[in-house]
Amino acid sequence: MVERLYVGTRKGLFELAPRSGAAGGGWDIAAAHFLGEPVSAVLADGDRLYAALDLGHFGAKLWRRDGISGEWRELPAPVFPARPADAGDDPHPWSLGKIWVIEKGGVEGRLWAGTMPGGLFRTDDGGQSWSFNDALWRMPERRRWGGVAGGEQPGIDSVLVDPRDPADIRLGVSTGGVWASQDSGGSWAVINRGMYAEYMPPELAGEPIAQDVHRLARCAADPDIVWCQHHNGVFRSQDGGSAWHELTAIRPSKFGFAVAAHPHDPLRAWFVPAVKDERRIPVDAKLVVARTSDGGQSFDVLTRGLPQRHAYDIVWRHALAVDASGERLAFGSTTGGVWTSPDGGESWHALDARLPPIAVVRFADE
Repeated sequence: MVERLYVGTRKGLFELAPRSGAAGGGWDIAAAHFLGEPVSAVLADGDRLYAALDLGHFGAKLWRRDGISGEWRELPAPVFPARPADAGDDPHPWSLGKIWVIEKGGVEGRLWAGTMPGGLFRTDDGGQSWSFNDALWRMPERRRWGGVAGGEQPGIDSVLVDPRDPADIRLGVSTGGVWASQDSGGSWAVINRGMYAEYMPPELAGEPIAQDVHRLARCAADPDIVWCQHHNGVFRSQDGGSAWHELTAIRPSKFGFAVAAHPHDPLRAWFVPAVKDERRIPVDAKLVVARTSDGGQSFDVLTRGLPQRHAYDIVWRHALAVDASGERLAFGSTTGGVWTSPDGGESWHALDARLPPIAVVRFADE
């Protein structure tokens, strides 16, 4: 597989390649695609590359490239069913806002797409056609899902498919909790026992639908281990997401958006902490990555190569990635910075470019 790192931004998709002859894991921009257009989701699936565009008034678009030198071609975007007469007081629109995440489905040609306003779609033919998951949409709790920051609609930000069983799926909803299906999406249950929402009245803090799940990540080699960056804390599950416990040792703060799980080591994961709510900037204006290597009992604060003065970069939930080796990492920020690490986060290297605000970062072999 050709080594590539894909960075989706507010004004295009940037394709990075390892710097020739460079020691320490530097990357350079090899190509730019869809310049001027907002990229909301990216996925590399074998030699296929998918890119979702959020074109506002012109709607969500989906494109696919076959092969590193192939031409881009537009695919049909997922379509919501028409709003029926019996929808009643449903507070959410029955129409696609944007594609927020695309993930592999564990079966040749199968992908899952999570969208705003909280729709889930599946394709079994590489994006040529999409089916709407009516079972999730018809769950009565779905009407109580809340919007994410900025007054937007609720969205599915995480889709985890168990590598042992493609019918076993976990979803993260912002705001709506963690959901599970064991029959390929035929039925669903909310499962986030142990999470709490400190922004709710105390008696409602454990309400499952109130949980703002910023991002889920699981260990591919031990899929029962699932990590969550929640709006008000970091949580870990050892039973596939049914029960959670909070990791209170994280430093320098418990707030953030992104999490990446080591693909082979169930005790290791990375986060990018920040100051939450009104400010949303790095703690003390120092950009850091927090890493645990013991299941969340302790955390290392990684700083080598990252700006430690007047840094106001925030890393959105899809903008932190780890490759299949578990050693190479990359993240991008709201101010257009990209940093990569060849050694599990011990050291970081800045991309020699200032990009538009970054929404998503993916390795080709993630």
